[in-house]
Amino acid sequence: MTSDKMTIRKAVKNDLPYIFEIYARARKFMAENGNPNQWGDIKPGKELVESDIEKGISYVCEKDGEILGVFAFIYGEDPTYKIIYDGEWLNDKPYAVIHRIASSGKVKGTGEFCLKWALSPYPNVRIDTHKDNTVMRHLMDKLGFACCGIIHLEDGDERLAFQKII
Repeated sequence: MTSDKMTIRKAVKNDLPYIFEIYARARKFMAENGNPNQWGDIKPGKELVESDIEKGISYVCEKDGEILGVFAFIYGEDPTYKIIYDGEWLNDKPYAVIHRIASSGKVKGTGEFCLKWALSPYPNVRIDTHKDNTVMRHLMDKLGFACCGIIHLEDGDERLAFQKII
């Protein structure tokens, strides 16, 4: 998908330094904007990011050859989404999942572009975020994602769960 010369492609190992830089910037940004606990100082971890690339589920957003954003994109069931509290999913049909989305902050609209890219081939997308991540929650609202309830990650952390059906 292309927009204003932004493109999405699968990440490769040579992208790792840029990806780690984007995640470090995102952790700092979240901490400075009232969300210090979602990723803390270490998430997502090096092994997880490398594993995402090896599995072919890591994507980068580029413009003019510069990596502006990164995210994991998976088509299929997410084990952490099997149980939802204080609500329910919009449907039980096959879905895609976006995880670990982050932007370099250099180009406004990068996160929105990535989410719209995910929705273009997959009309049923789920995503989650920390309750304190007001920036991501605003973006979910702007793009018409419905807050469906609360899920728990494998480590027990609580997240707000969203879904959009086109």
